[in-house]
Amino acid sequence: MFSSFPPFKPFKSLFADDPVQQILEKTTLPGSSETVASLLTQSQRQNDVMSLTLKLPAGYAGDPQQLHDQLADALEPHGIRELNLHLIQQKRATSGQAASLKSSQKAASTLPLPPVLDAATGHSTLPATPEKEPAATRPAPPTQAQLPPHPRIKQILVVASGKGGVGKSTTAVNLALALQAEGFRTGILDADIYGPSVPAMLGVAGKTPLIEQEQFVPIEAHGLAMMSIACLTGDDNTPIVWRGPKATGALMQLFNQTAWPDLDFLVIDMPPGTGDIQLTLAQRIPVTAAIIVTTPQHIALLDAQKGIELFHKVSIPVVGVIENMSLHVCSQCGHTDEIFGAGGGEQLGKQYQVALLGKLPLDASIRQHADQGVPSVVAGDSAAPLYRGIAQKVIAGLAAIPQRARDNKRIF
Repeated sequence: MFSSFPPFKPFKSLFADDPVQQILEKTTLPGSSETVASLLTQSQRQNDVMSLTLKLPAGYAGDPQQLHDQLADALEPHGIRELNLHLIQQKRATSGQAASLKSSQKAASTLPLPPVLDAATGHSTLPATPEKEPAATRPAPPTQAQLPPHPRIKQILVVASGKGGVGKSTTAVNLALALQAEGFRTGILDADIYGPSVPAMLGVAGKTPLIEQEQFVPIEAHGLAMMSIACLTGDDNTPIVWRGPKATGALMQLFNQTAWPDLDFLVIDMPPGTGDIQLTLAQRIPVTAAIIVTTPQHIALLDAQKGIELFHKVSIPVVGVIENMSLHVCSQCGHTDEIFGAGGGEQLGKQYQVALLGKLPLDASIRQHADQGVPSVVAGDSAAPLYRGIAQKVIAGLAAIPQRARDNKRIF
């Protein structure tokens, strides 16, 4: 496996005839004429990893993710597999400086001075009008309707929550197994880059995928095709300390560079919150529908609302809400207790006109079987029929969502 990586190369500076340097000189900031090379303050290359530090112009409001992806795509053919981009934003002028500058510009405008010309192009460097450049100079990201479907995956479901600790990953794993139990070919992608737990729950922690034709072969776990960043780190104690662009790049690599088999469903276990990874998924992965996991607790419901609002804004339909930890039944006396409140999932569903897919109890067996790598649906415990019922409601809800036209000739 390790033989596929290039041999160690000592650090070397970039020269004018280096194709990497030429790319830096040709690549411009999104929405600007400034080249990357002109803003470069530090560069380092170690094997197939390159680190660049750029000092951005004052007031620059371009998209760092777009710049990172543009550079990474251009550098990849030249042996750069990982790009670390560090951006330094210059400060805007203070109010006093701005007032002084404005006064000077006003005085200068009354003098018959010739126009300032750029020595290289011969064109005036002064804008024709004082207005800012229109936002249209930066291309808008694609919408869900514009994304082509995956050639081997019929439907992609994301399981999300507004906050952590509501049992989202356990629910995602059991939902994937329940869909498989209903007769569908199912896979699961662990997109929780910072806290991947799916391999442990499926009993395949520590296993690494094979690589065939520069693609990861998904790991088989209880019949599911599974891929996770945890399968690549090789150590359960290794933290993922990445900034947003690198984390989102890892998600796209896991999705695009995995040789997924023909699947009816791919369940994606999302990280909690509404950050970079959620936005990248909405702009670059063709999602069929989202499923929100929450507890009845008021605080959890507030965050779940933010998750639903995010999916509405990016035109991803929400097929329903799963209320987890809705009820605790004492194993000794059978007394029931609504520890986290009651009716929260139903209230959320009515508020956003989405289905309540099911309620799951706070049951020790669910946690025990997940810790053992044999989730409830496989173990056949008391929660297994509940997950099966949720899967059936998901299937029924998806029937009302239009399907994408698939292009079987497309490859990743």
